[in-house]
Amino acid sequence: MANTEASLKEAMTSIEGTLGVALVDYTSGMALGTLGGGKDFNLEVAAAGNTDVVRAKLRTMEHLGLQDDIEDILITLGTQYHLIRLLKAKGGNGLFLYLVLDNQRSNLAMARHQLKKIEAELEV
Repeated sequence: MANTEASLKEAMTSIEGTLGVALVDYTSGMALGTLGGGKDFNLEVAAAGNTDVVRAKLRTMEHLGLQDDIEDILITLGTQYHLIRLLKAKGGNGLFLYLVLDNQRSNLAMARHQLKKIEAELEV
C-alpha cells in the first residue's frame, strides 16, 4: 500500500505527459496533496473547482435514479486532458484523484489504466 505522497509521485513519474496531480476531498473541496502544476496552473484552485463537477454528477445520477458508480470523469480541453477518478479503495470514500495531462504527450487509455492501478495501491 502507498501513502498519498508516494501515490502522487508515482502518477507524476509513471504517467506520460502528466502536468499535475492531486488527491481531493470532494465533501470539503480541499486538496489533501498536490504535485506539479505551477504558476500558470494552480492545482489547489482546480481541485476545489472540480469538486463542483463531481458533486453535480453525483446529484444528477441520484435524480435519474442511476444505481451505479462513477469510475472517472474526463474533461478535454484544447491542449489538456483533465481526469477525475473517484476512489473506491478502503478509506477513499469522498475522495478523488485529479490528473492533468498534456494531450500531445499522453496516452489517455494508458493514463486511465495507470491511475486505476495507483488508486488500488493508495491507502488513505
